[in-house]
Amino acid sequence: MSPRIDTHTHFYDPTRPEGIPWPSADNELLYRTALPEHHRAIAEPCGITGTVIVEASAWVQDNRWILDLAADEPWIVGFMGHIDPGDEFSQHLAEYADDVLFLGIRLGGGNFDGQTAAVDAAVGDLAARDLTLDVLIHGQQQAEGVARVAAMHPQLRIVVNHVAHVAIDGQAPDPAWVESMGLLAAHPQVYMKVSGYVEAATQQPAPEDPQHYQPTFLALLDSFGEDRLIFGSNGPVCERSGTMKTIVNAVEVFCQDYPEIEEKIWWRNGQAAYRFSLER
Repeated sequence: MSPRIDTHTHFYDPTRPEGIPWPSADNELLYRTALPEHHRAIAEPCGITGTVIVEASAWVQDNRWILDLAADEPWIVGFMGHIDPGDEFSQHLAEYADDVLFLGIRLGGGNFDGQTAAVDAAVGDLAARDLTLDVLIHGQQQAEGVARVAAMHPQLRIVVNHVAHVAIDGQAPDPAWVESMGLLAAHPQVYMKVSGYVEAATQQPAPEDPQHYQPTFLALLDSFGEDRLIFGSNGPVCERSGTMKTIVNAVEVFCQDYPEIEEKIWWRNGQAAYRFSLER
C-alpha cells in the first residue's frame, strides 16, 4: 500500500509535572493524554502510515519535548514547531533546526495582519535554513499578508492550514475566499493543507457524507493544482466535529474522481513541502 501521511496532528500530555498550556482543563473532550499511540490506534485502520506533528504548545521548551518524543517513534516523520517572532527567535531556531525531524514552525494569522520587522526577520531565518512555514489564517487581510511574505521570500515553502477556514456548507465556497486562494496560489511555493474541514462544516457534528466536502476540495484543486494539496486530519481536535473515518473518506472519494492526485495529496506533496523522510 502507498504511504499516507497525516501532516497535521497535535500531541500533549496533561499528566506531565509542568502540565500543558493547551487545551484547558475545562475542555472535556480534548483535555486528555494525546500521544502517538492514541493517534495510531484510530488512524492506522484508515490507512494512515505516519504523521507530522504541528505545535505541541506555545511554550518554546515544548519543541524539545516533542523532538524527544519523536526520536524513537517511527510513526512521526516530522515536527512543525512553535517559536514566536522576536529578539530570541534566531537563538531558539538554531537550538532545534539541526534536528532532522524539525521541519519548520507554524505562525498564527495575527502575524500577518500587518507588516512587522520581527515577522519578516523570522521568516527570513526560516528561508535561509531551508525550513517550512505553516500558517493559520482567517480572511482576506491575513491571506494578503501571507502572499506578501511569499513574494518577499520566493524560496520559502509555505503551507496554509485548515482550508484557510472557509465555511463549508456543501455548496460552492464563498467567492471572496476563492479570490483569496487565487492570491495565495499565485506563488508556486505556497501549498494548501486539506485539513480542518470537518470543523469548518456549518452543520455540527459535521456531515459524514463525503460529497459535502467535494465543492470545497474542487475549488482548492482549481486554485492550487494537483501538486500543492496536502492531507491532514487535525487530530485530536477534529474529534470535536467528526471521526477519522469521515475525514479520510472525504479525501478518498475526492481521489476517486481525480485519481491523478491520489499519491500526491496523501504523501508526495507533503514530502515536497516539508522535506520529511519516510525512512526512519
